[in-house]
Amino acid sequence: MQPFLFVPWVWRDPSWLTDPDTARGDDRDTGADDARGAAGTGRRPDVGLIGYDVEATDGGIGKVDEDNAEVPADCLMVDTGPWIFGRKVVLPVGTVRRVDHQERKVHVDRTKEQIRNAPEYDPDDTDHDGHRRRTGDYYTETYRLVPPML
Repeated sequence: MQPFLFVPWVWRDPSWLTDPDTARGDDRDTGADDARGAAGTGRRPDVGLIGYDVEATDGGIGKVDEDNAEVPADCLMVDTGPWIFGRKVVLPVGTVRRVDHQERKVHVDRTKEQIRNAPEYDPDDTDHDGHRRRTGDYYTETYRLVPPML
């Protein structure tokens, strides 16, 4: 049996980023030429997801935060609100199982507990590469232990 290969920083399905109802004639750029965004153009493929509810496998965890632009385009900043004392968490886009544009929900394939135990996001931490490495290692390990429920 082959181990499950998890790449935390790549969208599983770039079509999730395009909302066909709002992409037509809308000035907002919700689509993407590249699943990771168009490097150097300032385009963020995930900008259309701001405000969407985020659902773990065992319930809601918060919303995609308006400060999402503070993290790389291959991450989603989620404001957990009162769920874990107003903490913001960064989820690699590879955790996204599907996006429902009609209901404005992003479904991730990790549990609340797995997300709660992820490395904490600290906006004042200047070691962005270290946080990215710790987050990537953490989620890669959770996939090795418990593959996603597709």
